[in-house]
Amino acid sequence: MGQTVQIIINGQSQSVAICSIFDLLKTRGLDPNRVAIEHNGNVLLREQLETIQLQTGDTLEIVQFVGGG
Repeated sequence: MGQTVQIIINGQSQSVAICSIFDLLKTRGLDPNRVAIEHNGNVLLREQLETIQLQTGDTLEIVQFVGGG
């Protein structure tokens, strides 16, 4: 396994591989077009997901959009 970082996702501490937020979403089976991401208190634009690399101490809030009626 590659290097990992300790981050908080939706309030839970987790150890994850060093990668972009986009890659983290993909490895977790989440569609980047169907989530809203807050990174260290800042809501991200979709185009930022591939450019921000996770670092120890980062905090993510991931909210999935759910369709229905």
